[in-house]
Amino acid sequence: MSITTEGMKAKELLAYYQAKADQDARDAKARGDLVCWSASVAPPEFCVTMGIAMIYPETHAAGIGAKKGALDMLEVADRKGYSIDCCSYGRVNMGYMELLKEQAMTGKTPEVLANSPAAKVPLPDLVITCNNICNTLLKWYENLAVELDIPCIVIDVPFNHTMPIPEYAKAYIADQFRNAISQLEVICGRPFDYKKFQEVKDQTQRSVYQWNRIAKMSSYKPSPLNCFDLFNYMALIVACRSLDYAEITFKKFADELEANLEAGIYAFKGAEKTRVTWEGIAVWPYLGHTFKSLKSLGSIMTGSAYPGLWDLHYDAHDDSLHSMAEAYTRIYINTCLENKVNVLLNIVNGGKCDGIVYHLNRSCKLMSFLNVETAEIIKERTGLPYVSFDGDQTDPRNFAPAQFDTRVQALAEMMEANLAAAE
Repeated sequence: MSITTEGMKAKELLAYYQAKADQDARDAKARGDLVCWSASVAPPEFCVTMGIAMIYPETHAAGIGAKKGALDMLEVADRKGYSIDCCSYGRVNMGYMELLKEQAMTGKTPEVLANSPAAKVPLPDLVITCNNICNTLLKWYENLAVELDIPCIVIDVPFNHTMPIPEYAKAYIADQFRNAISQLEVICGRPFDYKKFQEVKDQTQRSVYQWNRIAKMSSYKPSPLNCFDLFNYMALIVACRSLDYAEITFKKFADELEANLEAGIYAFKGAEKTRVTWEGIAVWPYLGHTFKSLKSLGSIMTGSAYPGLWDLHYDAHDDSLHSMAEAYTRIYINTCLENKVNVLLNIVNGGKCDGIVYHLNRSCKLMSFLNVETAEIIKERTGLPYVSFDGDQTDPRNFAPAQFDTRVQALAEMMEANLAAAE
């Protein structure tokens, strides 16, 4: 029986389309159609054009972590020999893959998998990855391909040591895109449909536009948006930005936020005492705790560069693919320190923030190393206080709630003192 989305609120649409994307993959597998596992900021436009169902292991792992199921998957990966120093998204994904392999071999669902809150998604027929956020993704996806004996498409995106991005870099990445298209033609056994590709690019840009509408709402003071909500809605900008699932949901949420703003309804029912930027990936197993801890102090999160990774706006009608290439290489953690600082400064100023919280993430070395340097530079330029805390995006063993609480309490005191002195 078909379900109508008419009248659904944004949260309902989010849950509906998340589940639908997973069901799409299960249905595709049942039909004998191709399923791809993709890195989060690899271009989905090519696979969607070819009608390949998409699953995103990073989003899947984050969902498992948020539902308190990561440890079971991590223990499977531990037994397989994956080091605790590897990315916990990758280790959760490897653990899940091992359980699916066992299920395929024995015809029985392993108890760990049966009892897991993980969305039950099928094994891939190919994987596609991109190194525009980290080089870990290359080895992670190469390993998936070897373990499953399936094709691996790699899109190489050079690090940008200078800005703006030079034309030769855009040309190189555009060639990487064309090579990926050629590989998909071989895998699928049919030519690439460039007319459909144009439609997919247009759809992607409509989704990104609506995503940016949401993000801009945190610039109002008081804010109708707590940016913790962006962490939740990120599932669709990652997994469905080339489908109308994302556009429909984001438009609804942006419309709701605009209506709330007009009606004087804000994210905090009580007064905002302070506004913070959160730099780094969410701590998914403790998402509720981190949100509640800040809220108890009257601190609202109105800035975060992490959701902005998917501000992938480009000229959809640029047939050279240079504009699309630039979008997928200007990811701020794929750019020089000075540009990263400028991106964060824009976020801090745009969110009218009073301080910054830095997540020193054991799993994401690149973001954590850059945080140490950017924190001091931004403090020097703005005078805003900051704190850092130790954590992990998915491994619950690497986060101490008490440490987090102590750090953000200290930040709240510094922010309130600065505001009092400014009055």
